[in-house]
Amino acid sequence: MHFFFSNTIDGVCGELNESESLHAIRVLRMQIGHEFLCANGKGTIYQCEVSEIKGKKLAFNVVYEIADLSKRNYTLHMAVAPTKNIDRFEWFLEKACELGIDEITPLICQNSERTKVNTERLERVLLAAAKQSMKSTLPKLNEVIRFKEFIETKGHPQTFIAHCKQGEKNYLYQAYNGGNTTLCIGPEGDFTLEEIALAENKGFKSISLGASRLRTETAAISACNIIHIWNETQSDSV
Repeated sequence: MHFFFSNTIDGVCGELNESESLHAIRVLRMQIGHEFLCANGKGTIYQCEVSEIKGKKLAFNVVYEIADLSKRNYTLHMAVAPTKNIDRFEWFLEKACELGIDEITPLICQNSERTKVNTERLERVLLAAAKQSMKSTLPKLNEVIRFKEFIETKGHPQTFIAHCKQGEKNYLYQAYNGGNTTLCIGPEGDFTLEEIALAENKGFKSISLGASRLRTETAAISACNIIHIWNETQSDSV
């Protein structure tokens, strides 16, 4: 069954935005009476029925609400330096969305080779990935922010910074204790010693993702997966 997002659902009816409507009408040839799944982007999925097609807009009625089995009891916020090759950063966004992520913040660090991103394009990547993987929640994409500013605004009780510098640090799976977390991944040239010290002074714990030297996007996906596996393992053991 086709899957869409709409922020106008009130539990009874709603409509698709122009882009989603055009795809449904022109590509999928949907007509009045056709049913589809629609998420509100905030954790709820509905089975819906096309009620009206007018110009470039498709309206629908809610048939019933569907329990979302993908909901998690924790949130994950990844703060990642965009890669010089933006395709690699888009790949990270796509895969992180498929795995399940709640918030992404692009970071500008001292070694960053990219300081600007096309937010609208990245949001389209996230939307496409969320639809493909049938996620009920659309990840929040924040504006680009400098690393020094970001560490002043941490919002979770568990905050980590992954880096390759020498020093005493646990693996992520050892340091993580479950629950909401924020995790920082640096640029291709890694975080600087100054940035690491600043983060640690703000309560961020330095962690390792393993012995291998990973690309930025690989490190970010590895961290996402470790968090998810840790929580799934704990859930299975209950």
